[in-house]
Amino acid sequence: MRMQLPEGAKIPRNACARNYEVRDSQGVVWVWMSPATPPDAKKLPWFEPYARAGFTDLSTVHELPYDHSILLENLMDPAHVPISHDRTDWTAKREDAQPLAFEVAERTARGFAGHWWRERAPHLRNLLRFEAPCVLTNTLEFVDKDGREQCFSAQFLCRPAGQGKSMLLVRFGSTARSPLLRVLPKWYFHQNACKVFEQDMGFLSSQNEVLLREKVPTKELYLNLRSSDTWVAEYRRWMDRAGHGMPYYFGHSTISPPPVPAVVEQAPAGAAAGISASFPAKGGFGTQHAPNPTSRYFRHVVHCKGCRDSVNRYTALKKAFVVLAAVAAAAAVLAATRQWKAVLLGAAAVLAAASYACGSVVSLITTNFIRTHRRL
Repeated sequence: MRMQLPEGAKIPRNACARNYEVRDSQGVVWVWMSPATPPDAKKLPWFEPYARAGFTDLSTVHELPYDHSILLENLMDPAHVPISHDRTDWTAKREDAQPLAFEVAERTARGFAGHWWRERAPHLRNLLRFEAPCVLTNTLEFVDKDGREQCFSAQFLCRPAGQGKSMLLVRFGSTARSPLLRVLPKWYFHQNACKVFEQDMGFLSSQNEVLLREKVPTKELYLNLRSSDTWVAEYRRWMDRAGHGMPYYFGHSTISPPPVPAVVEQAPAGAAAGISASFPAKGGFGTQHAPNPTSRYFRHVVHCKGCRDSVNRYTALKKAFVVLAAVAAAAAVLAATRQWKAVLLGAAAVLAAASYACGSVVSLITTNFIRTHRRL
């Protein structure tokens, strides 16, 4: 461009790339987006549990097909966990569903905080804190059977990715390191986290469509119970107080809907979900060439270097095992003795099984999970 400007002319300001202050804090990269005020490091969120000695965490990233306010509302709703995520995260069980108690301890312009606990375990009190516009933490401190103080913290960083879309960084951390973390690969925990969001995705994306269609405050659409929905109602009431600072919002009693609602991708449900989940997101029959927010491959794998590398590695191994199995089978046909035929056919069977196992891993990482409901 400079070559096309007159001699001595300056490059126009609107043709220059903007620079933003970037800081790494506790493993999260933050960007100071305000051009009007200088960066203030004191405003970086600080998560006390992540500064403790021995505290380790596992992070995953997800793109989701619904508004970030719906995402936050879902993440601060502990009542749905034992029902929707039964046996998914190794702790949630349907038979453990019970009334919850809530205690709001703090309300500010920047959010709210308080404790919640299960009726059957009042000694285990979780501290939930919402810091506008995108940070939610849930921390549980307790004393284990050996008398040691332990801390578990779930951190959710929710970024709007557009109307009807959001990006989520999830961090589960603890001072007590699970033996499973030493044995199982990270991709296994990532695909399990994907299961959790797929169990909620259908009704959350449809809720997004209902809000845009009905254009009424949430209290007119949903019945909030004191024994389960305190945080949900608290969040929507915070929207009532602070929503004027957002491009659009749906509060408990007030709303400011978008003038032109975006087309929201409806997550498949029921039979449609079963059919869509049976096709691979990448490669082979049913290949998708355009990003599809209802597909796990595009929601998670494309954003996660570890899972992308695992998919590529296991795909390459699968192909190599197929070739080796074919070579072993061909050699068995040409072998002169029965003993060699048996050995080579056995090797071909083992290699074919290894190829199938690699394909199963790729499918586990990239294919949507479909819940098969069970009765108590």
